[in-house]
Amino acid sequence: MVQSTRAGADYGFALVGFILLANIFKYPFFEFGSRYANATGTSLLAGYRKIGKGMLWLYVIITLVSMFTVAAAVTYVCVGLMINLFQLSLGVSDTALVLIAICTTVLLSGRFSMLDGLIKVIGSVLLISTLLAFFATLWHGPIVTWDELYFPIDYDNTSLFFIIALMGWMPTAVDLSTWNSIWTLERIKQTDYLPSMKETLKEFDMGYWISAGLSICFVTLGAFLMYGSGEELSNSSPGFANQIIGLFTETLGDGAYYLIAISAFSVMFSTTITVYDGYARAMSETTALLLDSSRKEIKSYKTWLIILVVGAYLVISNFLDDFKSLVDLATITSFIIAPIIAIVNFKLVLSKDLSKDEKPSLLMKLLSIGGIVYLLAFTILFISLKMAWIHL
Repeated sequence: MVQSTRAGADYGFALVGFILLANIFKYPFFEFGSRYANATGTSLLAGYRKIGKGMLWLYVIITLVSMFTVAAAVTYVCVGLMINLFQLSLGVSDTALVLIAICTTVLLSGRFSMLDGLIKVIGSVLLISTLLAFFATLWHGPIVTWDELYFPIDYDNTSLFFIIALMGWMPTAVDLSTWNSIWTLERIKQTDYLPSMKETLKEFDMGYWISAGLSICFVTLGAFLMYGSGEELSNSSPGFANQIIGLFTETLGDGAYYLIAISAFSVMFSTTITVYDGYARAMSETTALLLDSSRKEIKSYKTWLIILVVGAYLVISNFLDDFKSLVDLATITSFIIAPIIAIVNFKLVLSKDLSKDEKPSLLMKLLSIGGIVYLLAFTILFISLKMAWIHL
């Protein structure tokens, strides 16, 4: 919603290739989360423990580096939509406190599963609305000529930094693949049904590629309705929210305002809760694995949740007037730590923990190797550019 729209608004369709590459090359490492959980009945984190405690400690460091900025970024986006929908007179900081308090209360009360079911319905509404806006936008055409939408860009530091930030969350950060494995197990536990590997991967694929498709929809909305207009995306969260809702109402009509505003807020509210829950679950399980204790004995979920939300609020407080920089910081951080997780996930699905039939196909192995090379290449490029910039 954020980075894809920015890509279209600032660069037309020039960056679509990078979005597609990120979704394709990162796909195996998320798929491995569901694959490993279904095959072994344990999460990727348990697999990291088998490699050694050193890998778990590395995961802790990676998570601590990224989790506060990631949580702050999604909270910041949700805050803008919340202010827009409810016409709040509160500032960003105060609204963030209210939102964090609500999300924390929901998670501590154990009502997340009920909310998750509701959000799936609302998410479907947003999906349909986005597709309607997308096709309506194609019908009306861009405000500039088609040729201008594909203009060649100069690969200077500014554009390369944004490209790396753009790919950081396409469709999301690779280190969050551990959540996928945890939630796969939770789903099995909740339904008391062990699906086949084919069923598990089919469900995962549906969600993954719908997400990838939506990124192209948002690029198109940004490119057709904002590129060449002289209008820039706002650097404040409420301002950005107004523009996003405006993109929909411009194509679907003013009558769609509340439908879009409610759906967008609900989905981001769900995303915010999901991020809080995912980090707290992952760090709770990691703590238990490091201490060689069961999660029943080490009930650290609540502790990690509080640490996360406090840290996220402190990050937001330092980026109140710099929305774009906060999102870029979170996405770039996610991207540069991705190669480590990608390599380890690939190693796990090739281990003896999985039978021959459960291991990835030759094509998936080749795609994984290509993905690792791709992630490493751009990470090295980013570090080189950053060092050169600092030297200058």
